[in-house]
Amino acid sequence: MTHLLSLADWSAELIEKTIELGMRVKQNPKEYAHALDQRTLMMFFQKPSLRTRTSFEVAMVQLGGHAIYYDLGASPWSKGKESIPDTACVVSRFCDALSARLYSHAELEEMAEYATIPVINALTDYEHPCQILGDLMTLKEKKGKLKGLKLAYLGDGNNNVTHSLMFGCSKVGMDLSVGCPKGVDYEPQPAVLAKAKEFAKKSGSKVEIFYETRSAIAQADVVYADSWMSYHIPEEKRDERFRIFQPFQVNAQAMSYAKPSAVFMNCLPAQRGAEQTAEVIDGPQSIVFDQAENRLHIQKAILLTLVGRA
Repeated sequence: MTHLLSLADWSAELIEKTIELGMRVKQNPKEYAHALDQRTLMMFFQKPSLRTRTSFEVAMVQLGGHAIYYDLGASPWSKGKESIPDTACVVSRFCDALSARLYSHAELEEMAEYATIPVINALTDYEHPCQILGDLMTLKEKKGKLKGLKLAYLGDGNNNVTHSLMFGCSKVGMDLSVGCPKGVDYEPQPAVLAKAKEFAKKSGSKVEIFYETRSAIAQADVVYADSWMSYHIPEEKRDERFRIFQPFQVNAQAMSYAKPSAVFMNCLPAQRGAEQTAEVIDGPQSIVFDQAENRLHIQKAILLTLVGRA
């Protein structure tokens, strides 16, 4: 049985196969309209979501199945009345797959240890693999390939999106440069960087860290931004973080360092005037809404790969 907990666990072949399946499902949705008939997905949520919840629910409906949204905030688990192992075992008796959007990656791993159905990481503090699979699918559509592309990520290097980008890009042969402030709170975790460099060596790509914008973005095919305020960060840190991250804002000047054909991505939600300017995210190089749409198609592919016919 295969889970999707981390892109580090998936082979390049499985990543690429899932992307190709997502593209086929997008082009021929009727062919897959009954692929998950009578299948049920349980969706656990500790964090709010627009794209993740909606795309998984719509995906299950369009594949002939059903999704159940369960807010963990009011659950026996959150109140200490039921353990993670018991929760995973019970859901495994009712459902065919489990997606979970949790604060703790360790809790997701514990859930997967006891579940007898596939477990999907719908976002944790460590990774966001569904997002990055959708992003890679979008780039394959736009650029016709993945291997050999350069993606430049600017902003918070120590977050789930950055970690999944590092694993995903290095697996498929894309160069990745991270432009971020110095410091353990802002740089990618050393263990993640070391692992990504191992994957990059195998795929013939490279992963680099820069502490300024120009070198990070130079000749990039893709420029990527994400929120400076992840869900777990206290609001009182906002002013300090915005001051520290301001040099890494994606604006017209920053985009000028990339290739003229470069595209701009943001996993959303986005704050105009913060991690990017309105000029960039609403401009002709932005593909953020194509990127958002593909969450639906790639999650169909993930579900088909894990619980249906791929």
